[in-house]
Amino acid sequence: MIYNGLYTYRFEIFLTTQLAVLFGSLCFPADFFEFSMLPIIYLISIISGILIISKKKKILWICIILFSISAFIFGSDMIYGTRSSENILIRFSVYFLFYVIVTWNIIHQVWKSKQVSKNVMIGLMSGYISLGFIAFFLFMSIELISPGAFSGTGIMDSANFRTHSDSLLYYAFITLLTIGYGDINPVLPVAQKAAVLVGLIGQFYLVIITAVIVEKYIMQNKKD
Repeated sequence: MIYNGLYTYRFEIFLTTQLAVLFGSLCFPADFFEFSMLPIIYLISIISGILIISKKKKILWICIILFSISAFIFGSDMIYGTRSSENILIRFSVYFLFYVIVTWNIIHQVWKSKQVSKNVMIGLMSGYISLGFIAFFLFMSIELISPGAFSGTGIMDSANFRTHSDSLLYYAFITLLTIGYGDINPVLPVAQKAAVLVGLIGQFYLVIITAVIVEKYIMQNKKD
């Protein structure tokens, strides 16, 4: 009974965690949010994402393994007070894979829906925001592997990691939205290609996925 109730609101729960990650720093002190709350919110986001794909058993176990890896690394960092770049890279890689899996399932569920309800519309929004997080984890992984891949984000060190990651999160969504203010630029070829890929995916989502759902909604209203 509890599972069925949670599953009904799976998109709402996932969207709430996404908004908390994006705008939580506006409500709490930046350092406290970044180092204490944000990793926990990411773990909750993974749990809510697992709820979305819970009816697909094989994919479910993959996400549970990813969640276990992320929780273990986060717990080790909290216990020993470490913050190594290797652990950060592993965590971002786990988040990247997780969001790819969950986003694909969100898009699939929205695409296959026969009735366009409020839940479907929230899923549509959540899927688009998920693409921004995929871009962020991709950009952060590139930057951790090749420091200096993006210019305008600040020097990569432990003292300003929060500022650096916030800048790339901002850049990921600006790129997805194809706004492009030019304050942050991809320098290395791999970063440039990643930026192009994110921009294309964002446009494909809007002109294909969103357009199909809008068409379904219009046809649904005509039938009613």
